[in-house]
Amino acid sequence: MTRSASRILIIGGGFSGMSAAIQLRKLGAEVDLVEIDPGWRSYGAGISLGGATLRAFRTLGVLDAFLAHGHAADGVQLCLPHGPRVAELPTPRIAGADVPGGGAIMRPVLARILADATRASGANVHLGCTFTKIEQDAEGVDVSFTDGQQRRYDLVIGADGLYSKVREEVFPQAPKPQYSGQAVWRAVLPRPPEIETCVMWMGPQVKPGVNPVSKTEMYLFVTEPRPSNEHLDPATFAAHLRGLLADFPAPALQAIRDQIGPDSQIVYRPLEGLLMPRPWSSGRVVLIGDTVHATTPHLASGACIGIEDALVLAEELGRATEVSEALAAFETRRWERCRMVVQNSARLGEIEVAGGDKEEHGRIMRESLMALAQPI
Repeated sequence: MTRSASRILIIGGGFSGMSAAIQLRKLGAEVDLVEIDPGWRSYGAGISLGGATLRAFRTLGVLDAFLAHGHAADGVQLCLPHGPRVAELPTPRIAGADVPGGGAIMRPVLARILADATRASGANVHLGCTFTKIEQDAEGVDVSFTDGQQRRYDLVIGADGLYSKVREEVFPQAPKPQYSGQAVWRAVLPRPPEIETCVMWMGPQVKPGVNPVSKTEMYLFVTEPRPSNEHLDPATFAAHLRGLLADFPAPALQAIRDQIGPDSQIVYRPLEGLLMPRPWSSGRVVLIGDTVHATTPHLASGACIGIEDALVLAEELGRATEVSEALAAFETRRWERCRMVVQNSARLGEIEVAGGDKEEHGRIMRESLMALAQPI
C-alpha cells in the first residue's frame, strides 16, 4: 500500500463502497466508511448478476456466501410471448469452471453479505453519518461530518450513488442523471421447479423475465416504455403489473400473473443513467460506482462495474508510489469498460422503447457479454 494513502475515507455504504473497504483493508489501509442511513438498509427485490460479478465476488472473498444464499445458473433463455424458446444467450463460466456463468440474489441479502464482510475486514463503519465539508491540500483531505467530528485523510472515495453529494461538492458542473424513457417493475414470487435459470419473453416493447434468487424464490422483472417520469400511486401497482402481462399468453407468465394481487410486494423504478466525463478524481478525492457511471439494468452489470471499480482502485493504490499515479491508472483501466456498459445498456433500452431492430439488440447483447468476460 502506498504510504501516501494509508488513511482512507469512503463516503457511501452501498455495494461499491463496501467492496472498496474490504479490498483496502486487505492492503493494510486504515479505512473509515460513513453511511447516511442509520439502518444501513438496501431496498429492492432481486438483482441479476453476470459471470463478471461472480468473478469479482471470488476476489472479494464473498462468492461462497453468495452461492449459499442466492442462486447461480448457466444461460439466459429467450422466449416468444406465447411461450416457445427461440434462443439462449450463453453465459461463460468466467468465475471458474466450478461456478455457473450467472445468477441472482435478493438485493437486501447481498447487502447483508457485503456488510458482514466489511465489518469483518476491520473497517470503521459509522452509520447515520455523512460529510458536511471537504477541504483538501496537496498532502491530504480535511473532512467535517454531521456528527460534529473532523478528521484528516490521505484519500476520500465518493461512493454515494446516483444522486451523489460528493459529486456535487467536488464536481459542481458534472451532468445530472437522465431519465431513459423506460421503467422496470419487480416482484418476488415462489419459484416453480421448471424455472432453473433466467428466462425472458420478448414482446414488441414490454419485456418480462424471471430469475431464481434462492432455492424457493424468484423475482419477476418487467420493463415498459414510459414517456415521462411521473409519480405512480402504489395502490395501482398490482393492477398495472397484471395489465403488462396480459398480452403474454405463455403459460408460465399467466401463472405468475395470477399470483399478483393487492398484497404483492412490488417495486417500481424509473430507469435513469449517468456517465460522467473524465476526470473522475480531483486531487485526493475520487469517485466510483453509480456516482460516475450509473447504468440501466439491461446488461445486469451495474453492480458489477461498481464492485470492479473498488477492486481496480485498491490494486492501483497497492502498486503505486503516489496517489495521483494510482488514480490516473485506475481511471485509464476503468473508463472504456464502464462507458461500454452504460452506453450499450442505454441503446438496448432505446431499441426496446421503439420496438426496434431485434437483430441489433441481440448483437449488442452478445458483444457486451463477450467484453464483460475479459479481464479487468
